[in-house]
Amino acid sequence: MMLEVQNIHSYFGQSHILQGVSLKVDRGEIVLLSGRNGAGKTTTIRSIIGLVPPRSGQITFLGENITGTPVHLISQKGMSLVPEGRKIIPGLTVYENLKLATLKNKDKAKTEAMFEQITQIFPRLKERWNQEGTSLSGGEQQMLAIARALVSDPALILVDEPSEGLSPIMVEKISEVLKEIQKKGTTILLVEQNTDMALEISSRCYLMDEGVIKFEGSPEEIKANEEIQREYLAI
Repeated sequence: MMLEVQNIHSYFGQSHILQGVSLKVDRGEIVLLSGRNGAGKTTTIRSIIGLVPPRSGQITFLGENITGTPVHLISQKGMSLVPEGRKIIPGLTVYENLKLATLKNKDKAKTEAMFEQITQIFPRLKERWNQEGTSLSGGEQQMLAIARALVSDPALILVDEPSEGLSPIMVEKISEVLKEIQKKGTTILLVEQNTDMALEISSRCYLMDEGVIKFEGSPEEIKANEEIQREYLAI
């Protein structure tokens, strides 16, 4: 088991956002977490990586209880986040954005190998290597955000709304990139409202509503059930 979330409750101030969320992610999977706006998807992601520590429940990563562990220590254990909105650092080039994500890595040979892999997965970024990251197109910035999460060679990446604001052609490209990353051995927990794209690449799915997991099953089950689609998805 790569990741297990057990009955977590998370809050923003006095607002009880996550109300007993449980989910599992096995090694090598792409697992989809979807639902309408405000369902609690991003809070779930942020709770897992330690940005919004749950007040109760337990999060286990690679067999270790990481509940309440600081974000930087969770990252060092092999988990990375591709945040909603990309969060590219202004004033830094593509290379510098990626280099910043490798500062904790003392294995220089491994870092160089990861840079080589990144340029194979994202040849367009190689072409923009010395260009300021924030000057890239929306799709290129999303590629950079994913590459930045990958360059530390994580076991698990949490990807939050990667297709948001992108053209259909770029959405397809991002979909292909995520599948390629999975094939190379990285496990993915994907938050995505573009269910057409997400259901095509996911092996299992969780649907949320009002801070609770309402459905767990296969992409095929969701595609075949119009009631579930109407109830929990914006389609």
